[in-house]
Amino acid sequence: MFNLLLVLLNNILKQLKLQKNSYIFKNNFSKPELVWYIMNLKLRRSGISVEIDNPRLFQAQEERNIPLLRRYLGFVKGKSFDILILTSLLSATISSAQERKKPGFWNTLNASADTVVTDDDYYGSNTIRYEDYIYKPNIKTVRLYDENFELSQPLINLGSQEKLKLSFDDLDADLKNYSFTLIHCNAAWEPSDLMPAEYIDGFQENSINDYHYSFNTLQRYTHYNTFLPNNNMRITKSGNYILKVFLDGNPENIVITKRFRIYENKIIIQPKVFAASIIADRNFKQEIDFTINHTGYSITNPYTDLQIVITQNNRWDNAKTSLKPLFVKDMELVYDYDEDNVFTGGNEFRNFDMKSIRYHSERIGSVKYDSSSGTHVYLMPDEKRTFKRYSTIADINGNYAVKIQEGNNSEVEADYCYVHFFLPYDDVLTDGNLYVFGAFNSWKCNRENLMVYNSKRFGYEATLFLKQGYYNYEYVFLKDGATAADDTLIEGMHYETENDYTIYVYHRQQRTFYDQLIGVKRFNSAK
Repeated sequence: MFNLLLVLLNNILKQLKLQKNSYIFKNNFSKPELVWYIMNLKLRRSGISVEIDNPRLFQAQEERNIPLLRRYLGFVKGKSFDILILTSLLSATISSAQERKKPGFWNTLNASADTVVTDDDYYGSNTIRYEDYIYKPNIKTVRLYDENFELSQPLINLGSQEKLKLSFDDLDADLKNYSFTLIHCNAAWEPSDLMPAEYIDGFQENSINDYHYSFNTLQRYTHYNTFLPNNNMRITKSGNYILKVFLDGNPENIVITKRFRIYENKIIIQPKVFAASIIADRNFKQEIDFTINHTGYSITNPYTDLQIVITQNNRWDNAKTSLKPLFVKDMELVYDYDEDNVFTGGNEFRNFDMKSIRYHSERIGSVKYDSSSGTHVYLMPDEKRTFKRYSTIADINGNYAVKIQEGNNSEVEADYCYVHFFLPYDDVLTDGNLYVFGAFNSWKCNRENLMVYNSKRFGYEATLFLKQGYYNYEYVFLKDGATAADDTLIEGMHYETENDYTIYVYHRQQRTFYDQLIGVKRFNSAK
């Protein structure tokens, strides 16, 4: 990395025809272009110490740049170089590019940098992933829920008359041959050892024949619906399932995968939610204690045969999955921990309402129409809530509802809009990235909901392509190398926050090859 930096500096010297002792500074050089330059050289990923010889060099206009420069400048892998020379040359490059009004060497390097690495970089386009995932860019607004309630989890009782509804939009706006099948998984969302005939009664593949074209929308699309179980496909085993949608009768040409669960009522789960037992966490976290009563149902070894999963607001990135009973009392199992079953309380979700784009709701700043790209909805700038007092706000715990105010059928009359988010933030986060987060993107951190720092506006911004409706969202920080998103950095955390929790109890009986879902309990921290 050090040698690469020297090569880049030599190129700058050649371009500007400067000598090492030539220093060009402009008194109005204030914005953190220099910081961005260093970041895009990826020095932050190569171990930089925090030293700077002469901070006064950068006190021309905005002293807020000094802490950032202290992070990025100094010694690279133990080899020091003249900070004055480096900053002088970079400043000269920017000044020269601005004077000539050309992209210059600076923008060329800046445009070519990409430091964001996601799981998508490690999978092929048709490699199946046992999670909620969209494989084709033309597919949007994939939803799977109880047919009677749009905001429900994809969870139904085995042997009941309940059905799940799958819906999605194809922005190609044509007619395609979509089909779906089911894959049974274990408690860890890995394929079980069951054959399809052991958990499906009827046809193992079903066509999706219910489709409608969008009506009176700028973004044309075809809307698809299907229901399961149905007369052609009945489910005979409880547990975790992947619904796999594929194209043209080819199961390898995957379009969508969605998780859902089939449960049985073989046990009784009794939960309690309260402020964390540990004093230091009492004002910020929520503790979930519970008991399992399995009277009339045999559990030979609860320490090895049971798998417990607790989710908060139907998120799986921060789920608790390794709980074992603390006490065993005859037909009762007690899970009463102080740390292992604790969640950060978080904060109430932010929201915006764009059921109508004619009339602006409270959070909509402006709406603009572009003949080439469509409708752009600009939200009011948000604010960091880390140290703000808790305030009760009615929300739907990160969920969203597709809805249009001026129409009769929201499924086909709701249009798509570019929604612009902005979060003022002075510093550039160097050890991770910020994301717009919620059920609308399956609680994932990927390139679509990645926020990018705007050095001119001093804040993070993102643009998402969303269908009209009512949305909950929050801002989360995903540290480099981490798998669970942190919503406390921007949103803060309070034990009073209202959250939805679900406890799943999986049981693998002796001499069987799959995990049954023998009990589910859904509850709310405020009720």
